[in-house]
Amino acid sequence: MNSGKTILDFETVALFDEENAIRIIDQTKLPGTTELIDLKTAEEIWDAIYLLKVRGAPAIGVTAAFGIYLLTKQVEIADDTPEKHAENFETLKAVFEKQKDYLDSSRPTAVNLSWALRRMEKVFLACGEDESLTMAQVKERLREEAVRIREEDVAVCRSIGEYGLTLLKPGDGVLTHCNAGQLATIKYGTATAPIYLAQEKGYGLRVFCDETRPLLQGARLTAYELHAAGVDVTLLCDNMSASLMKTGRVQAVFVGCDRVAANGDAANKIGTSVVATIAARYHVPFYVCAPTSTIDMSLASGDEIVIEQRKPEEVTEMWYKERMAPEGISVYNPAFDVTDHDLITGIITEYGIARAPYTESLREIFRRKEAESGSRIRI
Repeated sequence: MNSGKTILDFETVALFDEENAIRIIDQTKLPGTTELIDLKTAEEIWDAIYLLKVRGAPAIGVTAAFGIYLLTKQVEIADDTPEKHAENFETLKAVFEKQKDYLDSSRPTAVNLSWALRRMEKVFLACGEDESLTMAQVKERLREEAVRIREEDVAVCRSIGEYGLTLLKPGDGVLTHCNAGQLATIKYGTATAPIYLAQEKGYGLRVFCDETRPLLQGARLTAYELHAAGVDVTLLCDNMSASLMKTGRVQAVFVGCDRVAANGDAANKIGTSVVATIAARYHVPFYVCAPTSTIDMSLASGDEIVIEQRKPEEVTEMWYKERMAPEGISVYNPAFDVTDHDLITGIITEYGIARAPYTESLREIFRRKEAESGSRIRI
């Protein structure tokens, strides 16, 4: 890291158009090493998402949008004139669809991945209907949409933070799980957005970060970025949250999510449902911070959410000098679990806070979004 800089001084995901590259922070090396890496090929982008070099649903969505733009941009068109629009567009379309499907396969649970790619596809297909466009102009519209997705993420997170801040008072204790911070988005984060805004206003919150096994995103990432921002943050192992909440030192739990179903069931990093269950036992409000891009109204319940299963080595040996489990032992390693809607006090979106019954309140959130026609999230 450059002298005098903290992790918050680096962009989570950035487009370097002239270099045909996406520049990210390699989050697998944090907090010990801050390394910026450039992704230029489809394989590099896919690996970065799958291997969690870039992670967090919003950041994954921005990476996918930049990625599909760059991979389409690199297709060479010999005779790029409006007269050759139909032929050239089919050439471009073949590459676009192939790369879209490939990138979409990198992580199945995070809905922002497919959401961003579908949004880019919608712009792309609309260009195909305009025969006056050259392919250079088509590529430029893809770039504009990808940049728009990035800019909207900043405004969305800020809005979530403002709504979340209304649920806190100075001196409160807040527990969070995994990393739904700036490192999972472009700025502010989702679950940490109220914390950052509270810090700006001098609330003096006491924040507790679950370690978040087995990949330790709470320890490596959330504790790291909040500490860099000057927040009063304390790290705890996942199985310590009940002991902490029983003391009365936690007034609210804020977590992010990777997908929310229409009934309010929410998939987030493994262990989140345990925290929600404990919070209910000790009457601590449990809030899910969810951009509307993360809410999948096509799913009736969390039972329909595909849960990614990851390699056993993440549990048996990844963080140890020597293997810490017997050879040949079976390992259950889901990346996410689903928190049932009846354990969730509220779902904080950029258009307001949804509360039970979620089948009604989430529909109202989307009606509000449609009525405002995106004006709330324009930069």
